[in-house]
Amino acid sequence: MKNQAYLFIIFILNGFLIGVLFDIFRILRKAFKTKDIITYFEDILFWVISGGIVLYTVFKFNNGELRGFIFLGIIVGVLIYMLIFSKIFIKINLFIINFIKKFFYFIFIIPIKFTYKVIRKLFLNPISFIIINFRKILSNIKIKTKSLYNKNKKADCRKDFT
Repeated sequence: MKNQAYLFIIFILNGFLIGVLFDIFRILRKAFKTKDIITYFEDILFWVISGGIVLYTVFKFNNGELRGFIFLGIIVGVLIYMLIFSKIFIKINLFIINFIKKFFYFIFIIPIKFTYKVIRKLFLNPISFIIINFRKILSNIKIKTKSLYNKNKKADCRKDFT
């Protein structure tokens, strides 16, 4: 009887651990937007890890024997975790992740964007200015050569008649 109570507590803790693992996946989904295919792989990964935890615990502590109180302990552990600790765990971890994301944004992304804008203004705008003016110069040369060509052609035509 003492051994079964001990096993029941172990499987309650096992269910508690599965609840934490479930919330970790929920937190990652809320913090980072992912595509559906990645979500499917995350679900498969959750079930593989959860199954591995249960199988390891069953073989380690109960010699591989499945009994009803094992499943009852896992369900009780998940329920206790979900009802009491889940909301707090999610809020704290989302706050931490969002803080870290904002920190990295201000430390890395903003300076990179600023540097990019400065480099763009210094190098790309003068280059585009030169390219635009070069195009204008080429079009002016083209227009002048056409007009000179046309004048010469008209002059050649007049020579033929005089």
